[in-house]
Formats: sequence, structure tokens, C-alpha cells
Amino acid sequence: MRKKLRFQTEEDLLDEPLINLTPLIDVVFVVLIAFMLIAPVLEIDSVDLAPSGGAQKKESQTSPISILVHADNSLWFQGKKVTLLELEKALKLEKKRSPKAIPQLIHDQKAQFGTYQTLKNMLETIGFEQMDVILKPSK
Repeated sequence: MRKKLRFQTEEDLLDEPLINLTPLIDVVFVVLIAFMLIAPVLEIDSVDLAPSGGAQKKESQTSPISILVHADNSLWFQGKKVTLLELEKALKLEKKRSPKAIPQLIHDQKAQFGTYQTLKNMLETIGFEQMDVILKPSK
């Protein structure tokens, strides 16, 4: 039993089914156009950085609301170690006392970002519109 060797001819190549890529390209273009239309509308949360200078430093040091986050993520409010619930109660009280005060967050470089985010969300929920962020470098 011998097998015959058969070479592919042009007719064999033309008989193979072709894949139509037109629907795929159409879908990609529709998604691209959707992103192009939606991107300008997206609201991105940003933090404005204060210009460096002596006047800015004096203003931030006189803030009546000071929150300190150590490298171990412990929270300190006005020089006392507090829990998150105690901090929330104290911040609500401070908001009632001085509604225009801007809280000052002194955040250690080694502390977790989640702690910053939790404090930021808490301040927004309480009703503060601004927050000064001071990064404390690790030693």
C-alpha cells in the first residue's frame, strides 16, 4: 500500500474558508468612538498642590484640626491617639465649632494609602470641602 503524495494546488487553497474580519473591525471602531466621547466627560479626582512659600506654611500651622498618621497607621488627633470612630466623632464636633476650618493631615510616607483614602472619605462625609495634606518623610 503506497500513499500518493499530493501537492496543494491553487484550487485547494481557494477552497479554504476565509474569515471575515469586517464585523470585528466595526465593533472595535464603535468601542473606540464610545471612549472618545466619554473620556472628556469623566470626572477625575485630583489634589491641588499649594505653592511653596513662607506664607503658606504659617497658615497651615495655625489649623485647629490636625490629624497625624504614623508609619504603623496609628491615628493621632490633636496630640492624642484615637481610633477611627473616636476621630469621626471629634471631627464632627470640630466641624460644628469651626465650619470654615481646613483639616490638616500629616501623613507618614510609610503609612498605607488606604488610611489616607479612609480619612479623605470621612472628611468628605462630615462636610469638609478642603484638606491640607502634609507628607511626613520617613526617618
